[in-house]
Amino acid sequence: MRYSDDVLDSFDRRKPRRVTPEHDAELGMVVEDAGSGFCGEIVGFEYGAVTLEDRHGRRRHFPLEPAAFLLDGTVVTLRRPQASAAPAQPRRTASGSVAATPTRAQVARAGRIWVEGLHDAELLERIWGDDLRAEAVVVEPLHGVDDLPAAVREFAPGPGRRLGVLVDHLVSGTKEARLAKAVDSPYALIAGHPYVDVWQAVKPSRLGMEEWPVVPYGHPWKEGICAALGVKEPALFWRRLLSRVDSYHDLETPLVNSVERLIDFVTAPQE
Repeated sequence: MRYSDDVLDSFDRRKPRRVTPEHDAELGMVVEDAGSGFCGEIVGFEYGAVTLEDRHGRRRHFPLEPAAFLLDGTVVTLRRPQASAAPAQPRRTASGSVAATPTRAQVARAGRIWVEGLHDAELLERIWGDDLRAEAVVVEPLHGVDDLPAAVREFAPGPGRRLGVLVDHLVSGTKEARLAKAVDSPYALIAGHPYVDVWQAVKPSRLGMEEWPVVPYGHPWKEGICAALGVKEPALFWRRLLSRVDSYHDLETPLVNSVERLIDFVTAPQE
């Protein structure tokens, strides 16, 4: 009898190779270890192994090896399930609001927010910049409020052209309070804070101080602060102070509340 030179000719090559099915090893699943016959519920995972607990409360660890378990009488390969990714948390801006989805540059609103000076504008940009860009609101420095009523009249606020003004040292009996009272347009909102300068609205703890130094009445506040702290260059001190401000938590509440009011007012739906 003549035999084929290929010893594999005696096997049916068309017969498919048996493939062991794979299953995620889920907590609560009942399986049997194929080698020992130990049957139990999956109660945990440890170092590439699965922990089974039988009906008597006994626990044993078994490696997650190929074809090592029986599931409903079928040999299977158990694999540890991939940890599900935690749901992405919405990004928060420095002001605490939910960041908007990036969009193309927008045409600026006709409405505006005015602040007293460049430092005020830089502080608003640092904390509320994302919100202002999302709402297409432009912030402009006034360099003082001595001519505020006339400036508001020239701006001519209206239903689609609202104006918000952030004023320093807006407390009863001050010059700032009298100027704010002289603005009577329903489409203009004057909001402020009690601090002499916007520097003072930054919490002193950001510089490791319990409170700001007291500047005698009648003395320029910025210069007085720098002198008390031994600072020769106010501009450099401001850059240092601004760099310590990361979110609205670093600012005093009256300033935060006033800025939020102004943004809400300027972006209110058109009447």
